[in-house]
Amino acid sequence: MGAAMGGEGQGFPGRLAAVEMDGELPRREDLPLIFDELDHQMAVQAYLWSLPLVSYAQWQTQHREVFGATNYDLVRYLSYADRLGLITANATTPYILNFIDLGETGALLIEVGAGPTAGGFSDFWQREFGILGEMGPDQGRGGRHLVVPPGERVPDDTSDLYVHRATGNNIMFGFRALEPDPEKADALVATVRLTPFDGREAPETRIVAPDGRGWSGDQPRGLEYWVRLHEIHQREIVDERDRFFLAMLRQLGIEKGRPFDPDARTAALLTEATRVGELMAQANTFAKRFPGATYWPDRQWDLAVQMTNSAQRGEGYDELLERASWFYEAVSFSEAMKSQTPGQGQAYLGAYTDAQGKWLDGGADYTLHVPPGVPAKLFWSVTVYDVATRCLIDNEQQRGDRGSRDGELVANDDGSVDVFFGPTAPPGREDNWVQTIPGRHWFSYFRLYGPMESYFDRSWKLGDITPA
Repeated sequence: MGAAMGGEGQGFPGRLAAVEMDGELPRREDLPLIFDELDHQMAVQAYLWSLPLVSYAQWQTQHREVFGATNYDLVRYLSYADRLGLITANATTPYILNFIDLGETGALLIEVGAGPTAGGFSDFWQREFGILGEMGPDQGRGGRHLVVPPGERVPDDTSDLYVHRATGNNIMFGFRALEPDPEKADALVATVRLTPFDGREAPETRIVAPDGRGWSGDQPRGLEYWVRLHEIHQREIVDERDRFFLAMLRQLGIEKGRPFDPDARTAALLTEATRVGELMAQANTFAKRFPGATYWPDRQWDLAVQMTNSAQRGEGYDELLERASWFYEAVSFSEAMKSQTPGQGQAYLGAYTDAQGKWLDGGADYTLHVPPGVPAKLFWSVTVYDVATRCLIDNEQQRGDRGSRDGELVANDDGSVDVFFGPTAPPGREDNWVQTIPGRHWFSYFRLYGPMESYFDRSWKLGDITPA
């Protein structure tokens, strides 16, 4: 047999530093310290694993408890204030969506009128399983979409339906009306109907607005994180790839069919684990260490989305840290977000530091130089988010972005644009300024809608966010 572990000068880290050895084994009196560390480590890993699930579960709770939305309603986020609870929201185009429990509705029929839309369906692990609108099978012609819950048989006659097999009991259905005319966009949204496929009576589909009500899609902190995870676990299927993580949850008191009632020890460990887990999530997100994360070697801009595909699967493994990185800082993913086809989809670049590699400080002034010829077929935008919430910055200005659709934006003589960030506007440059908040850090996304060839071959290069 190999040499025994333990002995003098073992030098265990953290709480295990107090463990003393009895020959080759730990003293029995110190076993509680070892089990505390074991449960703590499992809870931290479970936190990173469950970030996308808890994110959507939190947002679903806000829809129900704050907005009063049912499974059959749509919530429309139009104004800047509407989106302040939405993690890394686009400040340019409106969102229309809802979070639906198929365990309550059964197979769901969604009818959408003809018109320019982009949207789809994803489960609560934020894996896309269906597309509608111009990028989907209906190609913007509208139609009737049938969402079939996991394990249910697809009805025999679906010749006039677009059928989508859900990969979870809880789903997000969302879309954007791409119609630029507000009246036509309103009319298009009003065509959408959600009803049970089996013909059961359901409430009329309403278009619900936040109407100034405060809300947050940010994952809860402390013990509330685990309360949300326990609640959604009761209403979800068991995915084969997650069974070891579910074993960890079981050890922590989160189990199907059983109440979550942690004792004082477990509650303290779980509360500590959310703090440590979020610290790791912040490092994993704001200082990405994935191969090829930096888009240009001499710039601070990262590819914000590190997942390979909507299934969150790499070659021979599932993308745990890549997934945790994206779903700590953002919500939802579609294949269009990583388009490799010039003129289609979107590109997302993230800047978490300035040109010198320092965190972006809300009390300092910065400039971003956007060279001419931005390779975006449709438009581009640069947006500011609060690090603590990952939501749009809640500044007095009540705007967090500037971009090519901004009629106020002033370009330089050569077609380039300078965007300014700071607590006060540079004299005479208010049109190109986004206000930041002293005492709070921030980060930024640069989005290209319909990225073109010079983006993909990197011959066009965005400037860094540079201290003034």
